[in-house]
This record gives sequence, structure tokens and C-alpha cells, in this order.
Amino acid sequence: MTAPKDDKFVPHPVKEQFPGVEFCVNSNPPWAEAAILAFQHYLVMLGTIVLISSIIVPTMGGSHVEKAYMIQTMLFVAGVNTLLQTLFGTRLPVVIGGSFRFVTPMLYIALQSRYGFFIDPVLRFHHTMRAMQGALMISSILPILLGFLGIWRIVVRFLSPLSAVPLVTLVGLGLYAQGFPLLAECVEIGLPELILLVLFSQYVPYWWKSKWIDRFAVLISVVTVWAYAALLTAAGAYNNRPLNTQFSCRVDRSGLVSSAEWIRFPYPLQWGQPTLHAGDTFVMLAAVFVSLVESTGTFIAAARFGSATHIPSSVISRGAAWLGIGILLDGLWGTGTGSTASVENVGLLAVTKVGSRRVVQMSAGFMFFFAILGKFGAIVASIPLPIVGALYCVLFAYMSSAGLGLLQYCNLNSYRTKFILGFSLFMGLSVPQYFNRYVITTGEGPVRSRSIWFNDMLLVLFTSPATVAAIVSMFLDRTLGYNHKDVRKDGGRHWWGKFKYFERDARSAEFYSLPYGLSKYFPSV
Repeated sequence: MTAPKDDKFVPHPVKEQFPGVEFCVNSNPPWAEAAILAFQHYLVMLGTIVLISSIIVPTMGGSHVEKAYMIQTMLFVAGVNTLLQTLFGTRLPVVIGGSFRFVTPMLYIALQSRYGFFIDPVLRFHHTMRAMQGALMISSILPILLGFLGIWRIVVRFLSPLSAVPLVTLVGLGLYAQGFPLLAECVEIGLPELILLVLFSQYVPYWWKSKWIDRFAVLISVVTVWAYAALLTAAGAYNNRPLNTQFSCRVDRSGLVSSAEWIRFPYPLQWGQPTLHAGDTFVMLAAVFVSLVESTGTFIAAARFGSATHIPSSVISRGAAWLGIGILLDGLWGTGTGSTASVENVGLLAVTKVGSRRVVQMSAGFMFFFAILGKFGAIVASIPLPIVGALYCVLFAYMSSAGLGLLQYCNLNSYRTKFILGFSLFMGLSVPQYFNRYVITTGEGPVRSRSIWFNDMLLVLFTSPATVAAIVSMFLDRTLGYNHKDVRKDGGRHWWGKFKYFERDARSAEFYSLPYGLSKYFPSV
């Protein structure tokens, strides 16, 4: 028995370009407004850099001085990589910054017994950093070859909207540990930031027709809560609290302002000559591969929030190659961590409804400025981390929703679709949880071969929710009933058919062609 038709209930139409974006990839806001938006992108990406350095520098033997140097170096190289990616890579408005997925290989290298003989902690920091540099430089060959040889283009062509949903969704959801848990380290600061950000970005536009408050919601809320935290610190609210609470809540406990130099220009090989160790390289290779997979999901979301068409596989491959060059520069300069497409900055595209490429390129200018003028950069970097955690709660949520938005291309009334979606999402969350819990309870991963580097390599791969979900969803989508006549439509593959090859849709050239006539010499196929 079929239900009667009712013209009042018409499904929402499929949109190949995301509606409601005020400035798309190729359009630009006024210069003054663009500068403020660019500073917001800088402010958002800074949190990840500070978090990574706070985790790894003490383990390497460094002090606040080395931490300040490392942050300046990471900022400078992030500016270079962002410009390279927006000019010659995918051409999408993505910031290329540090990745949490490199923390495990960084800790693996820092905890090697060969560095336990150094009595001087600064000397130990330098030797550990040189080992990280060598591992990063060798590992960068993987995405460079996969990208420029077109191998990653072939892999990405197997993606359909159905298999891309778990990938893109778990790129955001997979970072849940950096959200509310970080906020809760100082609830009296983090919770007001979360409330104000949601209020300014979501509720105010319905109450008051002004584009300024919601567009600059991040900056307004951060400045307000930062001033509130400074007031609590000056009033002595944390004078007799535990050290961990003081470190999370006070605005004068980062140690960066006093340790940073006024002017310091990061330069290649500033820590000394890189060293090579096979085990370090293999563990770092796993992190580079994970970064490549997660960056692919981030590129898809950035194209969506920038109101561009779906990104062709050849353009993703081009972006992968320049991501590899960025990781090579990370190793050359000595950032300690590799690069990835910044998830939080893609979330900011959705908050501001501005997907302009120029805005992101201008944010690279702020990275250069604050990387060289260390004292000024240290002031901004001393924002309490619970405020950063509150930002992540909103920005990572937007990133996850970009993946869910791809469901519009899929047949949700198909049992096959339901199984692939549910199983890949569940396994993408469950498998990393098993590995993480095993590490917490035993101090090592569940894989226990004689090669520690092999154990940690698998640990890096299987603690990435997006990587696990992408592998499961792509395998199921390409094997489960693939020869059935309706399978191709159920997964939405026909919607992306025109973007499989660069020249099949004229809009691809509008968004993704290289500047300065370079497309003639580097054609996308």
C-alpha cells in the first residue's frame, strides 16, 4: 500500500554548492573586514599549536624558552604552508597547521632511551628535535609521491558521498577529547566562553539583523572571557588553588611572554643537523598517512563551506603533494610536528559564513608577524586553554556536520546504506577507543611484537577515527552488492560523477585552476 501524495511535504532539494555563504572561495569581503576575519583564523589555529607544544616540549627536556621558540617556528612554517596550499595546492580556504596525530610519534622519539644520557635538558631537547626533523623530512616523501604521481587521485576516485560521510564526520568528532574535557579544566572560564560563542553566533542573528556580531563572534567572545579571566587572576581567585588549576585558569602562568624574544626569525636547521633513525621514520610515516587521510576529509568540508563544487580528485591529489612539501618544510625548520589541514579553521568558515580564499591568505600574514615578533605573539598565545576548548566544541561540531550534509546525496531508505553508515561510524569510534583504553591501562598498545616502532605505527593508524572509518566505509561501499543495479544510486556516486575528472564540469576551473597561467603547465586530469 502506498501513501497518498501530499504537495505540502516536498523533500529539500540537493544542493551541489552550499547555500547561505556570504563570500565564497573566489569572492572577497572589504579589506578591513577581511583583516579582522583573518585575525580570527590566526586566533583559532593558535590553540592547536600551543596545545601540542605544551604536551611535547617538557617531554623533550625543554623549558618555557624552548616552548616559545617552538611555537614561533610552528607559526612561521604554518604561514608558509598555508600560502602554498591556497596558491598552488587545492586553492581552498584552508589553514595548514599542526596536527594532534603527530603527538604519538613525537612522544615515541622523545622517550627513546638514547636521549636519557643527556644531563643538560636543553642539549637533550636539541638532539630530540633533530631526530624529529629527520623523521619528518623522510616521511614527507610519501604524500609528495602519492600526490604528484597521481596515485592519491586514483584512491580518492573510489570515494562516494556514502563512504565520504564517515570520513568527514569523524575528522571532527574524532577530536572530541580536545573539546569539553579541555574546557572542563577550568569551568568558570570555559563554560562562559562556550555560552557566549553559541549566543553570539547562533541566537543573536535571529534577534538582531547585524552581520557583525555573528561574523566576529569568536573574537568578541574570546576577548570578553579573556578579560574576565584576567580580572579573576588579578583579584586573587586562584592564589590558593592547586597548581593544575592555576595553570589552566590564570592568564599569567604560560611563561611564554617572559621567555619569548622581542624579535626572532625562524630559519632552517636552527636546531642543528637532522639525524635519521629507521624506527622513528616508520612511526612518523604512519602519522603522515593519517594526516593525509584526515586532510582529504577536511578539503571536502572546506569546499562545502566555501560554496564551491565538490573538489575533483586530481585537485585533492595536488593538495596532497603540497601537504607533503609542507611536512618537508616542517622537518627543515624543526617544528617538531607535521602539518595537516586545520579542522578548526574549516569550522570557522561555517561560523562566519565567509569562505574567501583571500581571508585565509591574509591570516598567513598574521602568522608571520607574530612568529617574528615573539613578545606580541606570546601575549596572544597565553590565552587560557579552556577558552580554546570551548571554541573547539563549536568548530569541530561544524566540521562533523559537513560530513552529515553529504547524506543528501544518499538513499537513506536502503538497508545497505544504513549498514555501511552505521557500521563504519561505530567502528571508527570503537576501534580507537579500544586502542586508547589499552594504552591508558597498560602503558602500551595492544599490538606487542618485538619491534616497538611497528607497535606504535599501528597505534597511530588505529587511534585515528577518521582513518578507521574511511577504510571500513570504502571497503564496504566497493564490495557490498556493488554489481547490483541500484547500488550506484544508493551511495550517491552519480552525483559526484561529473567531478571525477577536472574538465567534466566548467565550475571546477572557476574554483580550482592554478593562478598565473600555471594550469597550462600543470594540468589537472
